[in-house]
Amino acid sequence: MSPPDRLATASPRPGGTIPYTLGGPAATPPRRSKPGAAPRRSMRARAAIVTERDADGRTLLATMRSDPPITLRRTGPGQVHLVSTAAGPLGGDDLALDIEVAPGTALDVRSVASTLVLPGAAGGESLMTVTARVGAGASLRFTPEPTVLAVGCLHRMVVRLALAEDARVFWREEIVFGRYGERPGSCHSRFDATFAGGPLLRQEFVVGEPAIDGSPAVYGDARCVGSTLMTGRAPEPVIGDGWAVLPLAGPGTLVSALGRDAVELRQRLLRGEAAAVKRQP
Repeated sequence: MSPPDRLATASPRPGGTIPYTLGGPAATPPRRSKPGAAPRRSMRARAAIVTERDADGRTLLATMRSDPPITLRRTGPGQVHLVSTAAGPLGGDDLALDIEVAPGTALDVRSVASTLVLPGAAGGESLMTVTARVGAGASLRFTPEPTVLAVGCLHRMVVRLALAEDARVFWREEIVFGRYGERPGSCHSRFDATFAGGPLLRQEFVVGEPAIDGSPAVYGDARCVGSTLMTGRAPEPVIGDGWAVLPLAGPGTLVSALGRDAVELRQRLLRGEAAAVKRQP
């Protein structure tokens, strides 16, 4: 058995998670404060995961620090699930997750449910930043459930990924344009990845601007967008129904997909991922 993980968890804020229906007949509206109650203040949270390698070569979770609404749960050897223990992100929130994968270790990060981004009572932009560093010979798999942009939200997503020589990554990102029957809020997503100090992927896109969302050259009739970055370069591009495999200039492959709902998006990403792996040497 591995030594117990060192876990520091802050107390959850009141309110809990907000349920919703994705693709069902209706979406559950956000909870409203009682009349006269002060609006919930913006939250600043910093969570972290750090791995280390023991004398037998096994991966240990040296640090697993939660900060609600980002709560971390160890669910297997080298595996962590993200659990939302409070509503969020809401407008004005500043949330961050820092991941350090030590050389020669392997980490698998998932989530137990989708993330619902909501507008805050006082307005303002919400921010979610994920910074990950993967050491030499290490492996990171990052596959959280989709991010859902509720109507009225103003959100920014930032990913900074640094891969050392011989590091491996499988990073999937999915965004759903609003709950069932509503327009999406606004989201600006930025993804920056480097390999051995050199650029691997710079990707940026916007959701929530009508001229972009409905353009046949961008999203068309799609309600979801997703991408997967994986190390290992496919020898040539591959185009499928709603998905594409794009070899990068560096040692990586990008799979991109669109879908009319979250189920179709995931299916198309899986097809693209399988095609990319099949064609890698």
